[in-house]
Amino acid sequence: MCTFFGIFARSHQETALKTKQWGIIGAATIARQYMIRAINAQPDGRVAAIMSRSPERARAFAAAHQIPRSYHRVEDIVGDADLDAIYICTTNERHYSETLAAAGAGKHVLCEKPLALSLQDAHAMAKACRDAGVVMGTNHHLRNAATHRTLMRMIQSGTIGKPLAARVFHAVSLPEHLRTWRINDPATGAGVVLDITVHDTDTLRFLLQDEVETVTAMTAQTGLGSGIIEDAVMGVMQFRGGVMAQFHDAFTVAHAGTGLEIHGTEGSLVATGVMTQAPVGEIRLRQAGRVHPVALDSAPEDLYTHAVRCFHRAMENCGSPAATAEDGIRSLAVGLAVLKAAQAGTHITVSYA
Repeated sequence: MCTFFGIFARSHQETALKTKQWGIIGAATIARQYMIRAINAQPDGRVAAIMSRSPERARAFAAAHQIPRSYHRVEDIVGDADLDAIYICTTNERHYSETLAAAGAGKHVLCEKPLALSLQDAHAMAKACRDAGVVMGTNHHLRNAATHRTLMRMIQSGTIGKPLAARVFHAVSLPEHLRTWRINDPATGAGVVLDITVHDTDTLRFLLQDEVETVTAMTAQTGLGSGIIEDAVMGVMQFRGGVMAQFHDAFTVAHAGTGLEIHGTEGSLVATGVMTQAPVGEIRLRQAGRVHPVALDSAPEDLYTHAVRCFHRAMENCGSPAATAEDGIRSLAVGLAVLKAAQAGTHITVSYA
């Protein structure tokens, strides 16, 4: 239980806190661009080890980012007795075995989305962490944005009345350096649905505080996807509370921008530029024929820094990760249902089991 003394210590004696040492499995772009900085930005956080299956890549990555130790085997990094937590950012098909290895070694786990390629594996990952008594989180970054937290508060407080419909536009141009397994290796769970639509799902679940019941969708190849891999998807999610949410995701749309809209009986919230890894974007409230700019509830902050801070609190039994293992399971379930719906050409009821 989180005690008063624990809260007091975090507020007034941060330098006395035991440093939480992290190991990173996967010398990946997201680690390099975001997560190393986010972990090291914590007063009680430090990246202490990196693992890549290539020893040379591991050593070079460690040297470039001042990481003390490098490994090339999973069993070695999870066996590092000084590490408290493991961040997993490998290709999707590896998340399952790496999470089980980390949990078995008593390490807390923050895993990239999608958690796995099957619900069975994702549930097993969450169970392994529960059984080991360690925290597991999913690195769904968007719900950490000040824009999204402001939107959620406004929706849940009734600013726009009863939500009726939503629209997410998250079609982007996949950067050149990421045009590898995401568009050409089916064994990794490649494609836009498990890469982007799962983020849409988590965002809408967070904003509406509701669950997706059915989905329908169509996928396409519009220039990047090879073989059977889709690089574009459009569809509709029907939430249990009745909200219909339209989504458009793609790897091949360079000029659309991103955003989302939530329409209710008493108004609409329109957020632009917010489906991004950067703490940017703006919100407008439309009511009674007028458009009002919305002030954010808190100052914009790096999304991943916020996520790691929440994870550290969870490690101290003072809260939960910003996105839990269960959140990751549910976004995966919807993503898998979207793929099934596109293949079958019909509505699919989402199974979370």
